Amino acid sequence: MSSFVDFQNEIYLAGLGGAVPELPMTAEGLAKRAEELLDPKAFAYVAGSASAERTADANRAAFERHRILPRMLRGATGPGARDLSAEVLGTRLAAPVLTAPIGVLELLHDKGEVLVAKATKELGIGCVLSTAASSTIEEVGAAAGEWWYQLYWPNDHELARSFVRRAEQAGAKAIVVTVDTPAMGWRPRDLELAHLPFLQGKGIANYLSDPVFRAKLATRPEESEDAMRAAILTWIGLFGNHSLRPADLARLREWTNLPIAVKGIVHPDDARQVVDAGADAVVVSNHGGRQVDGAIAALDALTTVVATVGDRADVLFDSGIRSGSDVVIALALGAKAVLYGRPWAYGLGIAGQAGVRHALRLLLADFDATVGLSGCVSAAELNRSLIASVR
Repeated sequence: MSSFVDFQNEIYLAGLGGAVPELPMTAEGLAKRAEELLDPKAFAYVAGSASAERTADANRAAFERHRILPRMLRGATGPGARDLSAEVLGTRLAAPVLTAPIGVLELLHDKGEVLVAKATKELGIGCVLSTAASSTIEEVGAAAGEWWYQLYWPNDHELARSFVRRAEQAGAKAIVVTVDTPAMGWRPRDLELAHLPFLQGKGIANYLSDPVFRAKLATRPEESEDAMRAAILTWIGLFGNHSLRPADLARLREWTNLPIAVKGIVHPDDARQVVDAGADAVVVSNHGGRQVDGAIAALDALTTVVATVGDRADVLFDSGIRSGSDVVIALALGAKAVLYGRPWAYGLGIAGQAGVRHALRLLLADFDATVGLSGCVSAAELNRSLIASVR
């Protein structure tokens, strides 16, 4: 049974001895602390969104248009009353939450992806490893509990196949194909600092460790600066696949028996096409506002996608989650689980694994409390009847 909310009891009891939390207690507070402490390039890379950042703002504003209708006298708040566990794509989770795939975590902490994997394993939730990672698939697989692999499908099918096979062998439970980033969006925060970490050889550990990629190189990248520059240039030619189409999911199905989710979907027709092509799940996401400025808020797209494919595939939600009530709203509107991004990345930059754990415990405790105070004893009870729309 759920005990995430016990986090608040730990804090209050510690307060009797004069202790107060060293880390902020909100997602906004974590962002502010990170901006104070992190290298400006690292903070900009995580915090930045596309162009005027209207899509990122819209993601948050969309939650303001929905209100929870709590139910009373249901016995949902007592000790051991709630069980928030969920099964998503065959993965059993202590709560329907996974860390979203964020790349280049070495900007925030050495072996950042491994630390995230350890923190999620401890809490019993899932993590999704980015292709653009600073730690290898195998390193994360050795440290993680329940984890999925996010595939940025490169412009080389053999390399893509190698990534997928490596992930499966390392223990990944699902493949998440991100389709909204065949190229990077216009990101002024990074442009003002002339900072693209991949050009410095950061965030390409899975390429540098891959036998298919290494076979394309004349010299091993670790041998010299010139060899590393050649490897980076090779990476540039491979990242992003502009020819990818829904039918390519059949190719992916030939490579693996793992469940397949497609991330970056906001249009119902796209959702229908990828499910028709064999996807087991759709992740409604606009990449946290990082790709198309002025795009629809992910939450505003959720109910239509659920209505379109929810009877045939799991629908997950990503983009804009900042609190437990946000998780409740997304699940009540039809999401099976949520992917949670930037706040734990700020925690990683501030305090390493302890910072990730803190950020995740904030979300999970808030979610746990909100579910109970809304009159529900499980995440499965959350439904549209608990939500009022405000325009």
